[in-house]
Amino acid sequence: MQRTTPPSSTWARRLAPALLLTLASAATFAAPAESPVEADWILAKIARPAPARTPFVEVRGSKLLKAPLRLTGEYRRPDADTLVREVRSPYAETTTLRAGEATIERAGQSPRRFSLSRVPELAGLQNSFGALLGGDHAAIEAHYRLQADGTRQRWTLTMTPKDAALASKVQAIVLNGRGSELRCIQTRAAGNGDTQRTLLAGAAQEAAKATDAAALVALCEGAPAR
Repeated sequence: MQRTTPPSSTWARRLAPALLLTLASAATFAAPAESPVEADWILAKIARPAPARTPFVEVRGSKLLKAPLRLTGEYRRPDADTLVREVRSPYAETTTLRAGEATIERAGQSPRRFSLSRVPELAGLQNSFGALLGGDHAAIEAHYRLQADGTRQRWTLTMTPKDAALASKVQAIVLNGRGSELRCIQTRAAGNGDTQRTLLAGAAQEAAKATDAAALVALCEGAPAR
């Protein structure tokens, strides 16, 4: 069966983790468990220069699915201007964001291309997360309200869009991490309440042990795999 390309708004939500591609290293920051966390500290720790790469496990929940769809693959950031999302299972697909354009490639099909200018919310995400990768707190706050919770050993950063167009598609983006490691990105869709979870780095590797949706959610939010 030939796969159809989802609407651009759906691509914006799916690609948000790619735009958030910090490709966190496996190292964690040794800090006392009682140390409170601040947004500035998190942003400084998860900023990553290119080139970088990390495995991912993406879990898409939906009221229309009997069970969450689970994708595995790799995110790559070969240079500061390029982001690549390669899905390897259960199907093969590569999405590349470069020079204001998205290119989607699938085996046996011609590449599909569209300008990010056609998807204002995706262009906004790209600009915002460029600032995130650079650790530019001021630029990020221009687009999002930030709320940091937890400790430096286990933290959450909630990013709520200020822009009305983006807020109509994305309710919030929640980053979960331990120390300097960004382990999970939760993208909460506006309206239907669906949540896409993307486990990165160490959490993606641990996800191989998770056998059900509840275990993956727990792993995303910081609990060890069961």
